[in-house]
Amino acid sequence: MARIDYINDPNAPKANSIVPSVVAVAVNDAGQVLMIRKTDNNLWALPGGGVEIGESVADAAARETKEETGIDVEVTRVVGLYTDPGHVMAYDDGEVRQQFSICFTARILGGEPRTSSESKEVVFVDPEQLGELNIHPSMRMRIEHGLSNRSEPYIG
Repeated sequence: MARIDYINDPNAPKANSIVPSVVAVAVNDAGQVLMIRKTDNNLWALPGGGVEIGESVADAAARETKEETGIDVEVTRVVGLYTDPGHVMAYDDGEVRQQFSICFTARILGGEPRTSSESKEVVFVDPEQLGELNIHPSMRMRIEHGLSNRSEPYIG
């Protein structure tokens, strides 16, 4: 399903749903960040997705990372809460979702990189090369916060 992201766009469609979601900043021993190129909008992003009924947000982050990348992770800390009502995602089925995302750092436990129906590429990227990738500004903020070792979680 295709999607378009809008940030503070007066012409954006109005949100009609909100779904708690999670992303994980997972860094390997070489200091590289686990990234995916998404199938829905062709942008680079952290692995993540919606929280399912009956699971914790930490379990959702680990599950989504495994599903999208083949990599097993363990959540280590909260990076921030990203709930800007001016950021909406319009899907081609008519859903317009208001942003509600919790970002975590995660420790890599194992696994082998592989793609999924939601990821057309899975790579580890040197932090200094992240600027070369087409990453949505909201996702870029999460990555920067996750790599900065902030003393307090971002709330915004």
